[in-house]
Order: sequence, then structure tokens, then C-alpha cells
Amino acid sequence: MARKMIYGINDRPPFFITLLSGAQHVLTLFGSTTLVPLIFGPAMGMDALQIASLISCVYFGMGVATLIQTSKKLGSGLPIVQGSSFSFIPSVMTVIALYKASGPETVMQYMGGGLIAGGIILSVIGYSRIVGIIRKVITPVVIGPVIMAIGFSLAGTAVQGNAANYWPASLAVVILIFLFSLVLRNKYVNIFAILLAIVITYCACLFLSQNGTFAPNHPAYVDLARVADAPWLRDFKTVIIPWGMPKFSLMAFAALLAGFFATMIESIGDYHSVSYASGVDDPDSETISRGIGAEGLCCALSGVFGSVGTTSYTENIGLIGLTGVASRVVVRTGAVILILMSFVGKLSALIATMPSPIIGGAYIALFGTIGAMGIQVLMRADMGSQRNILIVGFAFLMALGLPGWVEANQAIFMNPESSQFSQTLGGMVWAVLKTPMAVAGLCAAICDSLIPGTPQERGIDVQPRGI
Repeated sequence: MARKMIYGINDRPPFFITLLSGAQHVLTLFGSTTLVPLIFGPAMGMDALQIASLISCVYFGMGVATLIQTSKKLGSGLPIVQGSSFSFIPSVMTVIALYKASGPETVMQYMGGGLIAGGIILSVIGYSRIVGIIRKVITPVVIGPVIMAIGFSLAGTAVQGNAANYWPASLAVVILIFLFSLVLRNKYVNIFAILLAIVITYCACLFLSQNGTFAPNHPAYVDLARVADAPWLRDFKTVIIPWGMPKFSLMAFAALLAGFFATMIESIGDYHSVSYASGVDDPDSETISRGIGAEGLCCALSGVFGSVGTTSYTENIGLIGLTGVASRVVVRTGAVILILMSFVGKLSALIATMPSPIIGGAYIALFGTIGAMGIQVLMRADMGSQRNILIVGFAFLMALGLPGWVEANQAIFMNPESSQFSQTLGGMVWAVLKTPMAVAGLCAAICDSLIPGTPQERGIDVQPRGI
């Protein structure tokens, strides 16, 4: 890549740098990691204690999944974090609607059963190398719009959902990230650009909260009372099947299949993206097969751990691109920190005090970087070709426009007067089409496969410029 890597994928940085860089990955993924259970918990009717337990389960499941995915034997071996997936949200909401009347524990049991069943199928698709057939139609013309949709479709989450709550704090994070990663010429400052920006802004918010400048209802207020009230250790007995034995339902399984489909397309693009960000060659068929197989295995284990569906985390790919640290050891260190966090209640509670505007500032920089990586992928294809311009433009526009319409017209896909089977099938289609990454991948893959084009035009077996 044009950017020189400070630590490559196989490098082992000094312990102190490894520890802080791993912590930086944890801070980067924290917002999205915690947001998913915070969406599911209230929707199920969980109380505060149950939501806290769900968050701990998610941390543990993510840590184990990341260790598996970064293994060169079980997973892709790429420095990619596994986290709670946004692609499963529509599917899980369908499961919640079906079983909410029976209580949150019952919902989690059915969700666990669906994750186990779907995860096993995805694992078979990966480890049996069936995914290689799918990969033949996943060219740079397809991967580019998918990655662009992943990054740019999250603009609302970054801005309206977080940064706009208090712009001074958010912009402070963005300015410091630019300063530490691009302006200052110091290796260690560049490595910890995100961490430094977040910590400095957090300390400023903490100081303003303690001296009374920020009131308790202020968006940037830091409430340390949560840390004092949190327990020190989580019960180790709650690691396995914390919500009761998983229950298997065809409807829950069918609803979650849409999430698995979306994450598979997203992850194939992410494997390419993290390879580019890490300055290594494209992932081969074997790497992709192991990666998808590991994702299935991790989702199945998440069902056992009482967690949620996991997938590769794009914001941490952006972190690699910003810092130049692609060491696999660093990512695995972050996974261990996550596992420890799942048992240390006060540590998790401390991170939970991070104000949303600070998270939003980090997301503005990271999500923009991810979207730009999609443009970088397209550099492998001939973007002077009118064929590719039309395909990419159509796929990206549909990814930004169609999901909103689909979400607003759910009744078209799930007619209450139709049969239960039709509603389940329609729900699956609805869940896929309201996911920007899936829409971009489907539109681009269909067009790229049907419209004639040379291998050079499509970017097949062409190394990206700068590598």
C-alpha cells in the first residue's frame, strides 16, 4: 500500500506497544459492540441486570471469536476483529417479535438455537470450500461497492446517532486523530492516534463533568457512579448457556439466515479490505474458506455463550489503515482484553462511561476510511470502463436508497393475512434488502456476472496499485 506499515501482519511489537494497541482496538469497537445488545435488551424487555449480563456475554463471545478467526489453522489468520453484527439486527428483531411474549430468556434461547443451526451451515459452506464457488462472482467490481456501502451507510450512526449529540467533543476527537495520525511525524504518536484522541477528549469531559460544567443530563457527561455500583467479578458459571438450553425453531432459523447471508458477503469484502490495509496480497480461496468457516463456528459458539451473531469488524480495519499497525498479535491481545473485560465488571463499567459524542468522533474518521477503502479496491478494476461505472454507480445508489424504502414498506414483504410460511420467507427477503451491504453485493454481483467484460476490465487477478 502507499502507506508504509509500522508493524506488519507477522510482526511482534514490544509488549507495551502490543498491549496499548490491543486496547486501542477494544476502544474502537466498543461503541458498536455495546450498541447491539443495548438495542436487543430493551426490545426483549430485559431489566438493567439482564442487559449487563448480555453485554458481558457479548464481550466474551467476541473475544473467543477473534482468537478463532485470527488463527491460521481454524480461521483466516488475518488481523481482523470479530464483533456483534449489525446485519443480524433485522433478523433478531423478527425473532424478538415472535417470542417476546414468553420473556427475554425464551427469546435468547430461540436466538441461540438459530445461531447454532445457521452457524453450523455457514461453517460447512466455508470449511468445505463451497464458498469458493461464490467467490468466483465476488470480483473487485462487487467488493468495492460492498465496502463503500459498509462505510458510508454508517454515516447516520456516526453523526446523528453519536457525534451530533455534542459536536465540540466529536470534532475534538476528529481533529486530534488527524493531528496524531497525519500531521505529527512520530511513530508512537501515529500508532496510538485513535487511543490518544479518545483518552484526551475523555479526560477533558471527565474534568468538565467533575467541576460542574457538564450537568448529569449533558451528552458528554461522564458518570463514574456506574463504576462504583458495578461488581468486581462476573460469575464464571454464567459463561456456558447462561439463558437456558437453546431452543430450535424453523422460523427463528429462517429469519437469521438473512443475517448470515449479509455477513458472508460483507466478510468476503472485509478479508480483501483488511489485506489491503495490512499491505499484503489478496486473500486466496483457502484463506477465505477458512475465514467463512470460522465465522460460522464463531456464531454457533455465540449461541452457546448466550451472545449475539458475530462478523468481521470494519471499523477496526479502518484503525489498521490509520495507524499502520497490522500485527496479528495486537489483534489477539485485544481479544484477550475483551475476554477479561467480560469477567471484570468494574472495567467494563468504566468503558461504558464513554460519552457517545466521543465515540461518534472516532466513527467519523474510521467509517470514512472504510468507505474510501472501497474506492481503493475499485482501483484494481478498469474504472475508465463505462461498463464498470454503470455497475458500481447502480449498486452503490441502490445500497443507499433501497434499504430505507424496504424498511418503510415491511407490510409488502410480510403481509399479516398471508400464511406463516409466506411471512417467514418474506421476512427473510425484507431483512436482506434492508441491509445496504447485501443490496450492494447482490446488485453488483448480478450485473457483473451477466454483463460481458474482460478479466482485466473486471479486475480479476490484477494486483491493486500501490502494492
